[in-house]
Amino acid sequence: MAITLNNGFKMPIIGLGVWRMEGKAIKDIILNSIKIGYRHFDCAADYKNEAEVGEALKEAFDSGLVKREDLFITTKLWNSDHGHVLEACKDSLKKLQLTYLDLYLVHFPVAVRHTGVGNTSSPLNDDGVLDIDTTISLETTWHAMEDLVSSGLVRSIGISNYDIYLTRDCLAYSKIKPAVNQIETHPYFQRESLVKFCQKHGICVTAHTPLGGGAANTEWFGTVSCLDDQVFKGLAEKYKKTTAQIALRWGIQRNTVVIPKSSKLERLKENFQVFDFELSKEDLKLIGNLDKAYRTNQPAVFWGINLYA
Repeated sequence: MAITLNNGFKMPIIGLGVWRMEGKAIKDIILNSIKIGYRHFDCAADYKNEAEVGEALKEAFDSGLVKREDLFITTKLWNSDHGHVLEACKDSLKKLQLTYLDLYLVHFPVAVRHTGVGNTSSPLNDDGVLDIDTTISLETTWHAMEDLVSSGLVRSIGISNYDIYLTRDCLAYSKIKPAVNQIETHPYFQRESLVKFCQKHGICVTAHTPLGGGAANTEWFGTVSCLDDQVFKGLAEKYKKTTAQIALRWGIQRNTVVIPKSSKLERLKENFQVFDFELSKEDLKLIGNLDKAYRTNQPAVFWGINLYA
């Protein structure tokens, strides 16, 4: 099942996020995922594992498991490379061992002090606050992203972690409109206005935290997941599914792309088994009532500044 983007390319509605995947385990995870049926992989320069992902993809292609055109590969421009878009994209392509990307995203709507292509750091000032570069506009960055499409390095370009105001601005100055806005959205953080705004203007929404963050965000940010909610436990029992499957199905039924992360084979299989049932209108409304405007991913913990304030 796929969503057709505003440029005609198709994006699988479920993918695998590779955030916080490390080392040698990545190859087995990706190869097993492909065998399960995953065709969409969400990467980022800042995840610092593009080279390992690239090795896995090369093995998948060399062994005949899949062809390059069977997969949809996303990666992202990091904050410190806004003034070096072409070089950063080429660096990611080299590490991923690809000749083109299906989707390249501006990871966050903020430029910070450049620390060298491939060195995706978040430099802080002496006062412990993110060293934001005020000389590079998001419009300048976006036009450099558009050049990647013209050169054939990237098929689709998009944005990530943009709110309504910044998305509106991007639509105003873009020659190539963003195909995707990847945001945190889940039953505790539904962001209905932003989701509807993007969809109204032909921008596909990808949910980068469709399960409410799980253990990873609890560890880093001390947040809780919607999967522990009694409503989800009740729905899981009703549909004979896991709470994660209920959350993913909810995301799919709002016409958003979901990219859950898991390193466990059984969980990978479970997360992909969401096409054999449908939530009723009543249950969709029940989940809709769970919205707490609760963000679980809080980079301010590391940056010393809340960019969402």
